[in-house]
Amino acid sequence: MLEKINLEHILFLDIETVPEAENYTDLSPLKQQLFADKTAYQRKEDFTPEEFYERAGIWAEFGKIVCISVGYFRLNGTERQLRLKTFHGEEKDLLIEFKQLLESHFYHPYHLLCAHNGKEFDFPYIARRMIILGIALPNKLQLFGKKPWEIPHLDTLEMWKFGDYKHYTSLKLLTEILHVPSPKDDIDGSEVAKVFYQEKNIDRIITYCEKDVVAIAQIFLRYRQEELLEEDEIKVVG
Repeated sequence: MLEKINLEHILFLDIETVPEAENYTDLSPLKQQLFADKTAYQRKEDFTPEEFYERAGIWAEFGKIVCISVGYFRLNGTERQLRLKTFHGEEKDLLIEFKQLLESHFYHPYHLLCAHNGKEFDFPYIARRMIILGIALPNKLQLFGKKPWEIPHLDTLEMWKFGDYKHYTSLKLLTEILHVPSPKDDIDGSEVAKVFYQEKNIDRIITYCEKDVVAIAQIFLRYRQEELLEEDEIKVVG
């Protein structure tokens, strides 16, 4: 089935998120209480809400997107190229730009979005942040009323589960066992907030995010039993 999908019809993507404010104390008293209530089950008695706040970026209600990196294939005979582009800046602006890409280049029914754990994280997170910021959802994120086979989303984690819904495999582990060059050679997800707020180094985060997109595309190629991309087949297009 995967072999029948035209690679040029897939938009591979990854997002990086951080807490909406740098510090827990920057939240309003009401938002602090709501965060405490939301995370009570995960925290138990091991952490206070303030100690747990460094993880706030994983919830769309308490976090924000700082960049979305995408990758798409261009094929020419036997030649292929994965082109990378990253949207960053003010969250509302980058989401509008991402939406414009979907509506101008990836709007046909046969176009698909692909991410690792995208169905549980990236796709709903983007949709929720758009709603919060007053952005109408593009068709590719409109899931209400659609049958499962009508949802235009691919998930490299879901593919690896083979129906085993209690099974989670990280992107890093998959790259290791599938012999894909690992993208985790600098920071990891737990360090993104520090790099964003303290180092103020968005370029470092973008590089990290784009490497994840390359890894997702490489894993997809592995699933199709195709040769991995070489460095000269990967291009950042701005």
